[in-house]
Amino acid sequence: MADEEKAAAATPATEPKKKSPMVMIAVLVLVGLVLAGGISYFVTTKLMSGNMSDSSESPHHDPGVFVKLGDAKEGIIVNVGGVKGGRFLKVGIVMEMNPGKKDNIKDGKLNPLAETKILDTTLQILRSEQMEDFEASKQDALKAKLKDEVNRVLGQGSVYDVYITSFVLQ
Repeated sequence: MADEEKAAAATPATEPKKKSPMVMIAVLVLVGLVLAGGISYFVTTKLMSGNMSDSSESPHHDPGVFVKLGDAKEGIIVNVGGVKGGRFLKVGIVMEMNPGKKDNIKDGKLNPLAETKILDTTLQILRSEQMEDFEASKQDALKAKLKDEVNRVLGQGSVYDVYITSFVLQ
């Protein structure tokens, strides 16, 4: 009987083997989660890079010609908020122009006709905006609107980007 007691006492040593399937399942779940995370990261990065290359406006383009609108020192000064608003905006706007558009850029300089169209369009947009549209949080929307409208007037792809270098509203 002593041998049976020793065998019975040895059975608790076999219990960790019963825990072994639970550990094995936990390891498999952990490996599955890591694999799922890796696959989702891979798919997401491939989709995001695919969307960038599919867009009509490639972030990779020839270096543009930078053109400052308005006075070289002052930029553009315009009354905003309507004639009775009494508010003035002094803004420095630089547009990165496509050098391949020979109608607009010649020898690295903006043609006078294109410059007139750009200033007219820019002033119309700035005058037509509501006061709340000049908040800092809406600056990206203003730049996008300027870019879209100037591209509409001069031809798509004429303006790569719009930069606001100074902005004073009083």
